[in-house]
Amino acid sequence: MHMASARSISASRKPALVTESARVWIVAAARLGYAAKAVVYATIGILAGLAAVHLQRTTGSQGAFIALLLQPFGHVLLGMLAVGLACYALWRVVQGALNADHDGSGVKGLAVRAGKVFVGLIYAGLAYSALRLFLGLGRSASDDQQVKSWTALLLSQPLGPLMVAIVGGVVVALALHEIRLAITADFAAKLKLEEMGRRTRTLIVRCAQVGHVARGVVFMMIGAFLIEAGLHSDAHEARGLGGALRALERQPYGNWLLAAVAAGFLAYAAYLLLLILYRRILED
Repeated sequence: MHMASARSISASRKPALVTESARVWIVAAARLGYAAKAVVYATIGILAGLAAVHLQRTTGSQGAFIALLLQPFGHVLLGMLAVGLACYALWRVVQGALNADHDGSGVKGLAVRAGKVFVGLIYAGLAYSALRLFLGLGRSASDDQQVKSWTALLLSQPLGPLMVAIVGGVVVALALHEIRLAITADFAAKLKLEEMGRRTRTLIVRCAQVGHVARGVVFMMIGAFLIEAGLHSDAHEARGLGGALRALERQPYGNWLLAAVAAGFLAYAAYLLLLILYRRILED
């Protein structure tokens, strides 16, 4: 009895990750970030779906920004998207820096947290690209051009081909992680399942599973291209998101494969929107 009460007192005295005022802002940033990320994935998915029926060329995030800019009120939408992506970047950095998801302090936990910070930096770059378009400073290089540039820079370093191949291996490992998430549904541990009805629980889990598989397929291709670039010491063999989708389109039954990935991206966008309501954020 005394031990139980002591444990409850100890738990109640557990320090909060952040102050309450900071928590309010971080939660708001996370939710806005999920909305912005959903817009990006939905746009890429729609464009990929149109490409599958030969009405549009496949593209990555930069093409999605341009497509949004060309819509009615596109300038305002792109500005909001830039802010949202910056908020998502902030949330990912906070996740890693504060161990907001309780990933542990061992080597595996530190690796997971470092990965979240790295993803945050990637989305900070996407926010900057969207902001450049919003301010009329010109479009950034396409996903493919950026990946090729970074690959060429790495290849020019000592042991460059090995480093590029290792980066490709990391991306392949990330792809396998996405597929593992789809199979195990471990992501559900971070959801407020008790606040959902049965149909909502089924919807969010299925959307997440389909979305993770689609991301896994695309990441696997990007990683494989990077490994080839490292093995052949040729930066031109590297591909970004747009290049991976175009390569998928060129496969046998490529239009069907591209349509399937497009549907997966749309499902992932729906999952991200549901996270706004049901994701556990900064809960001790």
